[in-house]
Amino acid sequence: QVQLVESGGGLVQPGGSLRLSCAASGSIFSIYTMGWYRQAPGKQRELVAVITNGRTLNYPDSVKGRFTISRDNAKKTVYLQMNSLKPEDTAVYYCYFNVGLVDGRTRAYWGQGTQVTVSS
Repeated sequence: QVQLVESGGGLVQPGGSLRLSCAASGSIFSIYTMGWYRQAPGKQRELVAVITNGRTLNYPDSVKGRFTISRDNAKKTVYLQMNSLKPEDTAVYYCYFNVGLVDGRTRAYWGQGTQVTVSS
């Protein structure tokens, strides 16, 4: 079984910064794509950032230049550095891992979600 545990969410003022972390544990052989998604009340879940095993990055225009995704394969952890936060960034943030398991299967896993609130 694989588990993802997120941390780092909270309340921050507009213009502030937060750093989210998501660490995986369990029978993981290899980690392929890691990513962050978010879901605001009444809205669909949307992509925030993706980083592949080859370190290719992808961001939507709404966060480009403000958010940075990074990964530490040895720690099985993905990070999301969020700067210049805006009220519209308020949402529950979910991490996502696409992994190869020790039994040869490939599966996708989601974190439990962490609340980010940007408000004065």
